[in-house]
Parts: sequence; structure tokens; C-alpha cells
Amino acid sequence: MATGEPKTKLSFQEAAIRSGVVSARKYKKTVELAGTDEDEVIAAMLVKSGVLTQYQCQQLRAGRTKLTLGPYLITDWIAQGGMGQVFKAVHEVMGRQCAVKVLPLGKSTPESRDSFMREIRLQAGLDNPYLVRAFDAGRDGNVHYLVTEFVPGHDLRRLIRNNGPLPMNDAALIISQAAVGLQYAHDQGIVHRDVKPGNILVTPDGHAKVSDIGLAAWSMGLNDDPRAGKIVGTADYLSPEQIRDPMSVGPLSDIYALGCTLYYTVTAKVPFPGGDSRSKCRRHCEQTPWHPKKFAPDLSEEFVDVIADMMEKDPARRIQSAAEVADRLEPWTAAPSIAVDQPIDRQVWTPPPPPNEPSQIREFPEAAEIPSSGNFGSGNLGSGNLASSGNLAGSSHSGYSDSVTAVPQDPEDWQPYSSRSIDSQRALPIAIALAIAIPLSLLIGAIVGFMIRGQL
Repeated sequence: MATGEPKTKLSFQEAAIRSGVVSARKYKKTVELAGTDEDEVIAAMLVKSGVLTQYQCQQLRAGRTKLTLGPYLITDWIAQGGMGQVFKAVHEVMGRQCAVKVLPLGKSTPESRDSFMREIRLQAGLDNPYLVRAFDAGRDGNVHYLVTEFVPGHDLRRLIRNNGPLPMNDAALIISQAAVGLQYAHDQGIVHRDVKPGNILVTPDGHAKVSDIGLAAWSMGLNDDPRAGKIVGTADYLSPEQIRDPMSVGPLSDIYALGCTLYYTVTAKVPFPGGDSRSKCRRHCEQTPWHPKKFAPDLSEEFVDVIADMMEKDPARRIQSAAEVADRLEPWTAAPSIAVDQPIDRQVWTPPPPPNEPSQIREFPEAAEIPSSGNFGSGNLGSGNLASSGNLAGSSHSGYSDSVTAVPQDPEDWQPYSSRSIDSQRALPIAIALAIAIPLSLLIGAIVGFMIRGQL
């Protein structure tokens, strides 16, 4: 968030200090450490040290100093929403990350301000894990803003553009979660009116949240909506009844849009690609889209039927509630694969022991001493079969039933092998003594034999 270009552009140092994000003392210390006062070098050091974000640095280098909205410090730009721009921010006192939606001054008309205030009031009353929660709202000068929770990850549209269409299980899980969130909104008497992939946020662990209810309306009546009687929404996801009669919008319109979203999720294609908005609207009312299996042959017919029932042009024949959508998709949500990139969890590895402490790994006897019967093949534990057979100390696999009887399950059962190893260690000095004594005895015996033979 930043104000327009000042008449006289400030230097980076002046902008940084005037913004309040960087103190004069901090800037001076950075210059001393860098050994230069070049803007590029100082800016890079401030970003590297975490004092500034890359976005803040760009704004300050452009001479913009307004980086706050009320108690919120803007740290990054997220997207352009239906009602305005969305920024990433942090509360200066609480330190909580959040998203701040701003109604730009250039679009601040009486109608847009009324719509924005309706969004604030609508979202403030919603509290569901599958809907983006509102935290705060305020006004900074002439700028109105809405503060919501920050959802890490990507919206569904960007996720599919980056990774391609999702498998059935992943798509079913994300859309069913969105359906649960929409059902909650419908139960509160609210219709979203702009359900689309760009308004479904997906976290790195696959949790979906429906966002941006800027076009939402009370399903009980549209008389208080400044856009009543107008077609609002995104052309690729508009329901036929919403196009024919905008006043008849209801929960079933959201279900149609969610069906179009599911179609896009598994095919990476909108139902009616190409053409302008008028053409898309006409095809939503009169034509049927390509069969999803044309783009995703692995889809099951049962899954395709769910999409078709959500996208029925006649509302009376459509799936009648978002809750029913979630129920219909449940068979495919049981075992989803990883839908989005996740960081590697290194906690699955046992941490190394501290220095000078014994290892936690048990020293097993050599493979040659372990019976090779059953499914262990040659009996060599070093071949990797130990990992595939599970934990020997407590768990077993039905496929390894013969091997379980051949290999001890209790660590104490390894004692006979350990005792044999100990006996071998005791026998080693005896064997060495014999190896030395026997040649000597043979030599002495040979000498004595020659002496006796000479006397004879």
C-alpha cells in the first residue's frame, strides 16, 4: 500500500527514515557496515537483515513513504481482488500476519463504498474453518480497509496453472471443503455469487478456504444491495438463472459455479473457453461443455456424474445443497494425494545422539548368523528388507508371517547370538596361542628327532 508519486522524489534514505520503518540510527549503522552509502547496497543489506521486505524496499526506492494502514504495517502485495487490492500486513503491536483488502481511492464511489461496507458487515458475521475469517476493519484517512486472516499457499486457479489439473481425490477434497464453507454461509442466509477457483485458497497442507465475498448477497432479499438487478460475478462461472434474472440468485447459483470450478480443477479448462463475456453467458444458458474425460481420461463416470449434477442448467434438477455436494464427493476424499508442494519434514529422522554418548542404533549380529528362511530371501538384513518389514521390536506385516517366526521379535531374543559372539571373543586369545605354540612344538620335535636318530 502506498500513496501516489510525490512531486519531488525522495532519496531512498529520506523515504526509509520518513516511513518510520527504518530509524536514522539503524540506517547509519547499516551504512557503516556496508562501507558505502549507495542506495542499492544499503537496500540489499536492509532486506537481507530482515529490516525491510522486498516490496517495502521497492516502494521506498520509488519515493513512497506510506506503508501503514492504521496499526497495520504493509509488507507485501498479494493480489487484485474484486473490490480492491489485497496486501499482506502485520499488526504492529500483536505481530500477527494478516491480509488487508483496500478500496482504492480511484474507485471510491458512493456505490463502491456501500458495497465495500456490505462486505465488511457480511464477513464479520462468518466464522467457519472453510471460510476466510475477518479480523478487523477501519479507515485511514480516505482509505477504507478490511483485515482478514492471511492464508498461506495459493488460490486454486494459480495452483492449477502452476501444477496442471488435479487428480480426482485432491479435487474432491478441496471442492468438498469449499462446499462445507458455502453451506455454512447459506445457512446464515448469504449467497456468495462469485464462486470460482481464484476465490478458493489452498494452504500447503491441502486445506481449502473460500474467500472474497465482496459480491455476496443476502439470499432472503436483494433490496439493500446497490447492485441489485445487475449481473455480477465472473462470466466463466455464472449460472444460467443468474444470467437470465439476476434477482433470482440463490444458493443453487453457488452450486453451479462450484461445479464449474470442479470442472476446471480436474481439466484445467473452463467449461466454455474462448469468446467474450456475452458469448460465455449465452453458452452457459444454451450449450453443454465438453465431456471432462476428453481432457482427463482417468476420471471415473461416477465422478463425472457429480460434476454434471452440479452443473445442471435447470436449478430444480441440480444438486440441491452444498452439503449434498460434500456428501457426493466423500468417496473420493478418503485418500487424497499431496495436492500442493510441501516442505520436507525432517523430524521423521531420529536425531543424532549428543557427542560422547552411545548410538541409539542396536548392533545386530552379522547376517550370516540369521536364519535365511521365509520371505527374507538370502537373509541379508543389509539389503533393505529390514526397512520394508517394519519395526522388528513391535510390529509385523501379514505378508511376512513366515519371516516373523524365523526372526526374534523381542530384542532380548537376540541374546543367544550375542553370547555366541562373546564366546568367540574369549576363544580368540586361545587360538592365537595355539597358532604360535604348535609351530614351535613341531620345530622342537623335529630337532629332538634328529638328535635321537644321530645317537642311534
